Amino acid sequence: MIEGVKIVLEIFFLTTIFSIPLGLGVALLRISKNKIARNATSLYIWIMRGSPLLLQMMFLYYGLPLISDKLVFAQMPIAIIAFSINYAAYYAEIFRSGLESIDKGQFEAAKVLGFDKSRMYKKIILPQVIKRVLPPISNEFINLVKDSSLVYILGLNDLLRLATAASNREASLMPFVYAAIIYLAMTAILTQLFSYLEKKYSYYR
Repeated sequence: MIEGVKIVLEIFFLTTIFSIPLGLGVALLRISKNKIARNATSLYIWIMRGSPLLLQMMFLYYGLPLISDKLVFAQMPIAIIAFSINYAAYYAEIFRSGLESIDKGQFEAAKVLGFDKSRMYKKIILPQVIKRVLPPISNEFINLVKDSSLVYILGLNDLLRLATAASNREASLMPFVYAAIIYLAMTAILTQLFSYLEKKYSYYR
């Protein structure tokens, strides 16, 4: 079980580290004035959101080696890449909706006050966007914990795969109960964390 928890945590933290900045970058391109960037990011988001994560992992792990012998990767890197680009698409749409919800007058006021683009986003826009997108991001974090069980398709010993093996070996359902308790504990911690963050950012209401 401990090995399974380690894999869940590794997927969770690495996916979060890579997908959040990628999602924010995609969101900024999605609302840019560059038509090519808008269309390219729109296509990327459509593909990532429109196809199952399980299928994306299978394509990367089993499909890429068919294209070239140099495109062979270990299971964990494939899982991190697949999770990161998949979740970045969802985060991109969350950030885009957050950015578009900010009143245009605030962008104009920042320019009038002499803020450059970097300071405008850092000091004025992003704090408000973070406050508004915390609830949907919280949902994605919880989904990420549960989706980590999909790595069974790559043969990784995640929590659910180990629980299944233990259940078959011991002819008991208790391993599934233990796995459920661990998943619930993880999501409870995330729920409390985001509840704290939402209270902290309630200053911007």
